[in-house]
Amino acid sequence: MQRNDLLNWFILLVLVLLWGTSFMFISLSLESFSPVGVVAVRIFLGAVVLGAVLWAKRLILPRDLKSWSIFLLFGLLGNLLPFYFISLGQQSVSSGVAGLLMASMPLFTMLLAHYLVPNERLNSYKLLGFSLGILGVLVIVYPSIQSTGNTFFGVILILMASTSYAVNSILARLLPQFDPIVAGFGMLLMGSLVIVPIWFYQDQPWQQEYHSMAVLSIIWLGIGPTGIASVLFFAVIRSAGPTFLANINYVIPVVAYFTGAIMLGEHIEWHSLAALGLILSGIAVTRIVPQVPKINTRDGLSGDK
Repeated sequence: MQRNDLLNWFILLVLVLLWGTSFMFISLSLESFSPVGVVAVRIFLGAVVLGAVLWAKRLILPRDLKSWSIFLLFGLLGNLLPFYFISLGQQSVSSGVAGLLMASMPLFTMLLAHYLVPNERLNSYKLLGFSLGILGVLVIVYPSIQSTGNTFFGVILILMASTSYAVNSILARLLPQFDPIVAGFGMLLMGSLVIVPIWFYQDQPWQQEYHSMAVLSIIWLGIGPTGIASVLFFAVIRSAGPTFLANINYVIPVVAYFTGAIMLGEHIEWHSLAALGLILSGIAVTRIVPQVPKINTRDGLSGDK
């Protein structure tokens, strides 16, 4: 294995750990911060990290209104809204279950691509994989319907976050060619300009008391899974391509689920493990490439004679 390949796999492992454990840090942050506060601090600190990288690489920001309008749209769809839905949902859903539900994102992306992206039509494997994945989601949803709390509402919010990411990934294919660091910074900056004033108005954070663990968790959430992860994400995309990066879809929900169980004492439930197996199997089946029957040109030519 070449040195560059080893580096790509190492970056992939770091991304899995950063994103897989982010659900745990959200739960810890929610002990002192509101969902709006979690999103505001997370996006702001992520923008600071990318801004530092932007400055170090001497990259130039666009100055036209169209570019910043695009950054605002994708900052809302790809950062602010899903972050808020996840944080709000995790008030009633465990971090492990939230990680499992977010594994449905590739399935929603595939379904949207069928209608919105040329040459990405559904085939029998994709339909089977989607059905398996949705069955896995239903295995999680059904017990939440029977529960007495707000678990079902939390599950729906997490699925809304997954759908928002899926819509964002489809629309991102229509983006003009920006430098990834510039685009990432622009999106986080615009998201910050929207959510931070709302946080100040709603929570008046200077008047609140915060637990040290919640403060450390939210700081790390902004620096690590948001800021550093964005830089690593763009680096591995450039080096190894999106297909290589797609491997994380199989591992992140596993890390999220068992991190919640080990570190936060969340219960491991058989139906959640069954759902995990169904969702990951569904993703795997959708990646099967149908065999195209080969035409025997020799027989065809001999028949013409």
